[in-house]
Amino acid sequence: MSGLLHIKRAGPAVSVQDLGRPGYMGQGVATGGAADRLALFEAAALLEAPAVLPAIEMAGMGGSFTVDAPTRFALTGAPMRATLDGEPLGWNESHLLQPGEVLDLGGVSEGVYGYLSFAAGLDLTPWLGSVASQASLGIGKLLAAGDTLPLGTDSDTSLPPRRLPKADRFKGGALRMMPGPQTGLFDPATLERALATSFTRDAAANRQGVRLNHDGAPFPADDAASLASDFITQGDVQMTGDGVPYVLMADCQTMGGYPRLGTVLPDDLPMLAQAPLGAKLRLEMLDLAAADALWQSDKARLAALRSKAEVKIRDPRDIRDLLSYQLISGVTAGDDLDRDLDYQGAMDSRLSSGPLLS
Repeated sequence: MSGLLHIKRAGPAVSVQDLGRPGYMGQGVATGGAADRLALFEAAALLEAPAVLPAIEMAGMGGSFTVDAPTRFALTGAPMRATLDGEPLGWNESHLLQPGEVLDLGGVSEGVYGYLSFAAGLDLTPWLGSVASQASLGIGKLLAAGDTLPLGTDSDTSLPPRRLPKADRFKGGALRMMPGPQTGLFDPATLERALATSFTRDAAANRQGVRLNHDGAPFPADDAASLASDFITQGDVQMTGDGVPYVLMADCQTMGGYPRLGTVLPDDLPMLAQAPLGAKLRLEMLDLAAADALWQSDKARLAALRSKAEVKIRDPRDIRDLLSYQLISGVTAGDDLDRDLDYQGAMDSRLSSGPLLS
């Protein structure tokens, strides 16, 4: 630890998240991690980090933050009103936070989950390889005013700010899914009707799951009553007893007995997590080959985002800490003024004796 992050104000659902704890479902531990994983990769690209960093996840409302050691930070995910000592900040960008400055993040302007990531990194003790909070398991906690978190060290605070194109995943859209072990329990007509239905994101939505509202008849599955509890995972589209679909999210349980229509691809879960109340959603079925073809490793995902991140060119009039930059080298030989006067004298003498060129 080389510094501290001080939380002066916090919204109602602020927590530490990373990529979670994959591989422990057999022990009853859901993967967890950020609701919008893509936002963490965007932050790593903006901060030129070699890997994804733990982040502060903020649902709906942010907070106020200070540090006692300088560090760069990135703002990604759902855009929020952001200021640094009262001056507006750009979203999907990196910035520098100095000791004594106050970073203030307000409510979201679109989407649900905003993320604050620090180049210094949150220096927390991992459990099962992760520092992610999982309230349903009693791991970690929601952050509140007065809390402090240890920070590591930013390797280079002089790196220029960077930015990424504005993200476009905050209004709903198509949720691509692949067949699962119980897709065959839904007769072809029911499956076809589900894929043709326009859903909306319900108010019943959190880090465990999102209910999809629709008009019309429910979507029953054959022999659903005889199903035994089975493993489930994030992305599964469960049909509850009343035939209404729920899509399981990061903190979902690991066992369940409801039939599953299919599993939403990981690449589309960030869009679902960020869909606001009432956003239009639809289901689209891909076969396994098409779903596999869309798979991308974390390394490839980060590399692709790095290629899109660009240095932000700032107007000097808008740089609040302009005087802290060395714009002209201060190193001299000590006799610069004397040499300038000697040069000027020589030029005056030559001009008085005639033209310089024949």
